[in-house]
Amino acid sequence: MRLLTYLSATLLFMSGCGQQNNTTPEEVAIDSNIVTLTEAQFKNAAITTGKVEQKQISTSLKLNGKIDVPPQNMISVSVPLGGYLKSTNLLPGMHIKKGQVIGTVEDQQYVQLQQDYLTAKTKINYLENEYNRQKDLNKSQASSDKIFQQSEADYRSQLVLISALKQKLAIAGINVNSISETKIIKSVNIYSPISGYVSKVNVNIGKYVTPTEVLFELIDPSNIHLALKVFERDLDKLYVGQFLLAYMNNEQGKKHKCKIMMIGKDLSEDRNTDVLCYFENYDQRLIPGTYMNAEIQVKNTPATAIPSEAIVEYEGKQFTFISKGKNTFEMVGVNTGENDNGYTAITFVNNSNIENQEFVFKGAYSLLMMIKNKEE
Repeated sequence: MRLLTYLSATLLFMSGCGQQNNTTPEEVAIDSNIVTLTEAQFKNAAITTGKVEQKQISTSLKLNGKIDVPPQNMISVSVPLGGYLKSTNLLPGMHIKKGQVIGTVEDQQYVQLQQDYLTAKTKINYLENEYNRQKDLNKSQASSDKIFQQSEADYRSQLVLISALKQKLAIAGINVNSISETKIIKSVNIYSPISGYVSKVNVNIGKYVTPTEVLFELIDPSNIHLALKVFERDLDKLYVGQFLLAYMNNEQGKKHKCKIMMIGKDLSEDRNTDVLCYFENYDQRLIPGTYMNAEIQVKNTPATAIPSEAIVEYEGKQFTFISKGKNTFEMVGVNTGENDNGYTAITFVNNSNIENQEFVFKGAYSLLMMIKNKEE
């Protein structure tokens, strides 16, 4: 019986010793936001440290706006005398050149206009001769002043009529030098006044159009610009000649370089104004009305900065780690500023001096996980 009791006591002692041997001799020791690593943990976390640096940090201003065209670059094409649209091959988005035939219109009034002009031109010879004859007769008192004045009025009235008909033909697009008694045209061509592209086609072949009706709408892309909305508080950060990068929401990887050409001088009710920017290389896929975003590097300011990867976020706040001795680190709150080229400007939340602190540059996230997991 005594032997059995001795063996039981021995087994219990050995079991207790076995439990003690399972305890790791080196463990993470924490105190609030302080963590101490073992040599193995320090090596596995690949932690590197360093001190803050004085960097020139660029401030980025983000804006939005849309592509716009000045009024003088939006052309509405109509026919001064109206008529039936005989032909056109225009489609929205089609590119055109200045002087290109974009449509043909015909109507009997063009025939009548040419007839009136040619008739008036033929009659002028008779009226001119009669005027000269009455002038000579009047000098010799062989004709009355009344008859001479009437012949002069008829002659000069005919000159006015010819001049007016000539201008009407020019407005209609008919060259008077290309018509004659045996050559009268019934249709006129419509020519593009600009080089650009077609915005709208409002008619179809065979339709009768009036002089006030717009057939085509054309856009000259030479002055297409990006109009950005800028609030009053940001106006002092911009200047004429400043460069920026613009992009569309669905093509954020495609950047378009622009240059500020004009800054508005009046503010809207929302306290903003338009800043006009021209594209250095205009992409013809960008059409007026398209909304775009823009980023502007507005200024370089000196700042105390550390690598951005040294800053971790937890519960909506920013933290970094500073060295407190061998393999011991403390998590401290920081205020972050602008970031540029992988560096972020910082200050301590408690406004402490950070110049001589040793910061964790790499491995900050691993330290955060060790602290929070241990707390849980």
